[in-house]
Formats: sequence, structure tokens, C-alpha cells
Amino acid sequence: MSLLLILNITLLLLLSSVSSTEFVYNRNFNSTNINLNGNATIQNSILTLTNQTFFSIGRAFFPQKIPTKPIKNSSNFLPFATSFIFSITPCKNFPVAHGFAFIFSPSMVINGAQTGNYLGLFNRTSSGNDYNHVFAVEFDDYRNEEFNEVNDNHVGVDLNSIISNYSEPAEFWGGGKNGDELEKLKLSSGENYQVWIEFREFEINVTMAPAGKRKPNRPLISKPINFSRVFVDEMYVGFSGSTGRMVDTCRILAWSFSHSNFSIGDALNTKNLPTYVNPKKFIYKSKAFVISVIFGSLLVFGCCILVFFILLRKKKEEKEEEFEDWELEYWPHKISYKEICDATSGFSEENVIGIGTSGKVYKGVLKGGDEVAVKRFNHDTQHGMRGFLAEISSLGRLKHRNLLGFKGWSKEKRGKLILVFDYMENESLDKRIFECEETKLLNWEERIRVLENVASGILYLHEGWDFEVLHRDIKASNVLLGKDMNARIGDFGLARLQHQERVADTTSVIGTLGYMAPELVKVGKPSTATDVYSFGILVLEVVCGRRPIVTDEPPLVELVFSLMEKGELSSAIDERLKGQMECKYNTVVAERLLHLGLLCASVDPGVRPTMRQVVKALEGVKCTECNEECVHVSLIGKINLAASWSKNSYDSARLNSPTLADILPFKYFSGDCLSVSYASMEPLSDSLSEGR
Repeated sequence: MSLLLILNITLLLLLSSVSSTEFVYNRNFNSTNINLNGNATIQNSILTLTNQTFFSIGRAFFPQKIPTKPIKNSSNFLPFATSFIFSITPCKNFPVAHGFAFIFSPSMVINGAQTGNYLGLFNRTSSGNDYNHVFAVEFDDYRNEEFNEVNDNHVGVDLNSIISNYSEPAEFWGGGKNGDELEKLKLSSGENYQVWIEFREFEINVTMAPAGKRKPNRPLISKPINFSRVFVDEMYVGFSGSTGRMVDTCRILAWSFSHSNFSIGDALNTKNLPTYVNPKKFIYKSKAFVISVIFGSLLVFGCCILVFFILLRKKKEEKEEEFEDWELEYWPHKISYKEICDATSGFSEENVIGIGTSGKVYKGVLKGGDEVAVKRFNHDTQHGMRGFLAEISSLGRLKHRNLLGFKGWSKEKRGKLILVFDYMENESLDKRIFECEETKLLNWEERIRVLENVASGILYLHEGWDFEVLHRDIKASNVLLGKDMNARIGDFGLARLQHQERVADTTSVIGTLGYMAPELVKVGKPSTATDVYSFGILVLEVVCGRRPIVTDEPPLVELVFSLMEKGELSSAIDERLKGQMECKYNTVVAERLLHLGLLCASVDPGVRPTMRQVVKALEGVKCTECNEECVHVSLIGKINLAASWSKNSYDSARLNSPTLADILPFKYFSGDCLSVSYASMEPLSDSLSEGR
């Protein structure tokens, strides 16, 4: 008891050393006591954060910063209690979303914040970073599965991230005889609800109830919380709301705040408040009107016309059904079909720059002068449909300097699907190695840069995002070259997202002959190791200047392997490189690249390095971390132990074979293009983040 008394006395002394804040607003909001930002307005002394404006953000703050710590740079935090009355009203004929949040923020302006799901607080990149210094209690009436939200009617406590640390369905303790049962609340019903948020002794309590009811004895959320990575010495306190393709109207009718008075919520006036609930009789009248129109149409147009209309509409809905969710919410950047048609001269055959299994690619110029590549999918086949969905789900989320930039999408009236990408001036890698004049042939320096770019892009796919992304079709024709010969990986029509450390659930064999790993052909299950295999084939292809499979000749990987066995590996290098004077290749480095390609293309997946190890090799980093990350393996020996490439070619153990340690390290220089370097190991986190 004495210790508790000492703590309370200490807390009172700390509170007395700073200027505590306390205010009460009872339907008397005005421009002098509230700072407005974005679409927020004050109407009839009531604070309105959002209205029927699409893709908007509205914020409102108490005009002065308030202290959050008893003294500057303290590890302790001031307690606080706040209470407010709010109403979320749906807009007629529109689905409802996204709600609002009570927030602490170091600034009234949150740069880069997105509308819709992010409530005007974060964006896809900033969410989850400590530099945000944002604490929020969200009242969300839309479920985002990617944010792990419990339902479409919940309350969440957020620390520097839109993904809630704690979350519960919107309810209050008020049911039963003794108020010991939870009763549901519908956030977007238009009803007025009162909220109490209290923080003290490193615990946050969030309580809700219909306005006019007494504060429940039990909070909806009561959890320990640590603001050490969130609160700075002084912060702004207020509200933030946003809309997307779905809208609602969020209002704050009354608000109180105090550092010391935890009964401050009792000061709010809960009587004679305006109501924003849509009248039920209006809804009934609306339904009756719709029914009368339907029967009138039946009489005028007849049963036959109505049945035809229903069947036609149903068929159209079946075709568009799988796109409705993301069209409505997740993909606001839609380019009109007319603009794309004009950009490609009506999809003229003269503008065709590529033809794939899922459709044609056209060069186009948008209204603003941007050159783009337009991929028009074959909607007639199920493969084309799957390709569109996979490419959208991957490209729309992935941002990296070595991945092809995604600009938008469109859809024809006939149902054909369209994607729009950045245009790459120097076409694809295969055309600059196999199908070009000698003057346009990639030199040694450019080939090394391409391999570094592709490796960096694949590493980001495997490790740089929330989910592991498998490309599944890495090949020369899917590597596109920009103005400065910087490479980007394209064609994500075969990409599949999967949770990290889980095996992909697809068993269909998809890829390109010559680039597919042996285990992919046998069992049909892709993995990061199958992407590494494809990259290994690409390395051999770039260094040798030869396609993976040529009629009446052995596969490229077997040819290079046999030359290595004979000690003639240098003869595998592209002969055309020897005549280039502007950037001569280094034979030692070229052979090490071939070793790396063979190691990546090993028949045994366990022998192959990870893309992280490959990038370290190409960046000139010698691996010294741990046994798991820094394996020292015998390329040919491991192959023989696992499964031979062919019974005749690999029937005996070879002990003096190149290893990952032999291959490491490389370092890129402008003079010799590549030279050997034995630098100490550096982490790769920068190479992931820099490309975003």
C-alpha cells in the first residue's frame, strides 16, 4: 500500500510540473477552437469529417499541441481521458465505408496518407514504421482481410500501423439483468454513440455505449500498452476519417479531454442531440416503389422481354462477378477504354510489340505524352482470365526499381481485359542478345548490370514484401531494358502469392521449356528454388550468348557442365564479346559467373543458393554469417549425391568442383567491368528497400 501511495504522489507531482490540458465541446465547434484539414467542415456547430465525396480525407485537431510526458525526453507518459459522441451515417445508394479514428499525431498534416482503407493516417509504404508517431483508436465499418480485421464493424487500437494491435467487434457491456452481457452496436447505423478512451499506468481502456446511457463498468478493450515508440514530447490530438469508392458521413457531436479528470466524459450533453438515422418508413416506401416499377415493367414489356433481360444480365454478372470487389475498392486507377484505344490507334497491328500466350502487347502514347506498353488479354480462354487476376494481384502491390512499373488497367465492353505498363525503350533481353545487329549487341558491362538488376528484382519478390511471390517464368524475353539498359522483370501472369515458409498449393506445371527446374516438371510444385533455377539458366544464357535449348544440340546447362569437366569453361563464353573493345570481359570473372549459373541450375534444389546469396555474390560480398546462410557446397558432388543429371554424364563423384565459396565474391567496377573483391559481409536490407 505504501508503494502505491508513493507512486500516486509521484504522479501528482509530475502532473503539476507540466501544463495539463482540459477542454469540453458540446455542439459548439467553431474555427477558433478546432483546426480543420482536408474535407472536414463544421455544420451547425457539429464537426463533420467525411461526406459523400469519393476518395477524400477529413481531419480535425485541437489547435494547440498537448504534452504527453511529464518532462521532456521522459520515459513516462501523462495519463489522459477523452470522451466523444459520434455518428456514422450511410449514404443512400452507396455501400458504406470506411469510418474514422481518434488520433494522436506529431503534425496536423500527414504527408502521403492514403484515402479509403488507410483512414487518412498512413499509406502502403509508411504503415508499420516507427517514424509515424501515430496512436489511433479506429471505428471501422469495412473489413480489410489484408489488415487481419475481425469484421466490418469493429474497434481497433493502432500503434504506427493501420494493422491494429488490439481489435474487437463494436459492442458494449449493457445486456442482461446486471449489465454483464455484451450487446452489439452497428457503427454505420446513424445512431449516436459515446466513447470513453482512458490511459494510465501503461494500460489503455476503450469503452462504448449508445449516447445517453451510463458508462459501462467494463471496457470493450482493456490492454497493456507502451507508447515509447509512438509519443513525442508534445502532440496534436483530434480525429481523421476517409472515403474511397465507398462513402459515409462521419460526425463528432461532442468532445472532451483531460489529463487529470477521468470523469470528464460526464460533462458531455447527451440530451436533445440531432439524429441521423434514415427513417424506416422511407425505406419501406422505396421498396414499394421498386416493386411497383417491376410490375409495371412486366405489364409493358411482357414476360418474354423480362426473361430475356434477366438471362442477359445474369450472364453478364457471371462474367464480371470475380472483379466486382477489387473494382469497387482496391483499384481506383482505372484508365478509360477510349483513352487506351486512342493511345494504340485502335489496337493497330502496326503497334504490336509482343505476342504472348495470354495476349498481345501494344505500344501506346497516353494523353499526357507518356509512352506505355498495353497488354490486351485473350478473354476467350480461362488461361487469359487467370493470367489477368494473377498479374493484377502481383503488379498492383509490388513496387521496385527492377520490376516493370504498373500504371493502370481497363476493360472493354466485350469483356477483354487490359493492363498498362511503363514502356521499355530497348525491348527485351533476348532481342539484344540473339535478334539484333552487332551494334546493338549488349556488351559485357551491360550484361553484368542486367544480371545484377534481375537478381535484385527476384530477391525483392522472394523476401521484400509481406508475402512470398513466385514469378514462375523467369526468362530472357521477360527481362525488359530501359533507356540506360537497366533491367526490369515483367510478365507476372504466372506469379502466385503464398505465405512465406509455406509450399505453393498449385500443382499445375507452368513455365517455359529450358527454364523449368527438374522437380517442377516431376511434381509440379513451384518454390523459390525453382525461380533460382530459372535465374541460373538466364546467367548461362547471358554469358554464353546461346539459348537454353537449340535443336539437335545438347541443352545449354549440360554443354557448360561438360566444358567445365574438361577444363575448357572459357570456350563457353560468347565469342562475340571477344571482339568488343569498349568493355573487355574478364575471363576469370566470366568463368565464376558460369559457376554461379551452374550452381543455381543444380538438379538438387538443396544445392542451389538463395537469391540473397546470389545477390551477395554479384555485389562482391563474402559470406561469413552462419551455417544456414553461408553453405560451402560442392556443386558436382551434391548433384551426384542427390540425383544425377543423366546416368551417363554424372556417374562418378568429382571432388575438385567449384563451390559457392569459390564463386563468391564479385564486385562491379567501371574499368574491368567485374573484378574479384574479398569484402566483409554487409546486410542486404538496403538493397531491398532502395528499390521500392
